[in-house]
Amino acid sequence: MKTSHIYIILSFLIIVAALLNLLIGSVHIPAIDVFKILFGGDVENQTWKIIVMQSRLPQCITAILCGAALSVSGLMLQTLFNNPLAGPSILGITTGASLGVAVVTLLGGGLVVANADKLSGWLAVLAGAMIGAFVVMFVILLLSSVIKSNIMLLIAGIMIGYLASSLITLLNFFATAEGVHSYTIWGMGNFGGVPLSQMPLFIIIVLFGLALSVMLIKPLNALLLGENYAENLGVNIKLARSLLLFTTGLLSAIVTAFCGPISFIGLAVPHIARMIMRTSNHVKLVPTTILTGSFIALMCNFVCHLPDKFGILPLNAVTPIFGAPVIIYIIINQRKMRYFN
Repeated sequence: MKTSHIYIILSFLIIVAALLNLLIGSVHIPAIDVFKILFGGDVENQTWKIIVMQSRLPQCITAILCGAALSVSGLMLQTLFNNPLAGPSILGITTGASLGVAVVTLLGGGLVVANADKLSGWLAVLAGAMIGAFVVMFVILLLSSVIKSNIMLLIAGIMIGYLASSLITLLNFFATAEGVHSYTIWGMGNFGGVPLSQMPLFIIIVLFGLALSVMLIKPLNALLLGENYAENLGVNIKLARSLLLFTTGLLSAIVTAFCGPISFIGLAVPHIARMIMRTSNHVKLVPTTILTGSFIALMCNFVCHLPDKFGILPLNAVTPIFGAPVIIYIIINQRKMRYFN
């Protein structure tokens, strides 16, 4: 199948998944009324308008962008470290963001998250996540200038993640019950964490990170053949690695800050894209990964919001259903999947 045909199919699937997210949810809204609301028409039930414009539509946009951001971050890290099990959380950046939120929510006794719909509470959570993520990213960037081995840098990132997790555990131990509950809810993940008023900022930052990932396609392809070969091609390895870490850190930080630590999408989707394209050429892989990640994220969000008397399911209870089988398949068939290298 031609590459262009694959892009068209994936784009069509994204449109279908987006319509499912807009038309179907825990509250039944007639399809004709949903379209009236989307195109600025009036409906009798104003509650439906609030649900569509302030809940379903923002979540749909957020899922598309988050899926793309996490997936392309996973692809870049897997190529950088030549490790099929690398993901956005592997360097501790996601855990760093979680630590920042833990400091804000747990030390605040859960009051910050309880007031997250207010500007002050929302900004406090966002600031905590961003500071935590970028502190870890800054440490990783410093280490990358000293540690030349990608494997050692990967191990250092894992250790930083363990350290951040340990601090989170300590904060949970000494926090109030309300604080622990608030942090636990945030940690389940949710594409509804971006208010409509903050959507432009979120879109701009994510699109900037995705644009950087597209600009890094050439260094990524060169790194597939080894650092020595990449240097012979004129690639500045140190600069390329720093840009890759910055880009993945930025995308992971903004997604975690707004939506919580989302599991498996960044780890599994790049492998799905490789199986679709049967190649390691990032000229084809990066767009395919972005499109596939958006589709998978939309489907996860759709499953979370299926009509049910128990309400909305946690996002991180759904993403392993999509991601875990892929990872198990990759582990079992690792020798057969030669297109990874």
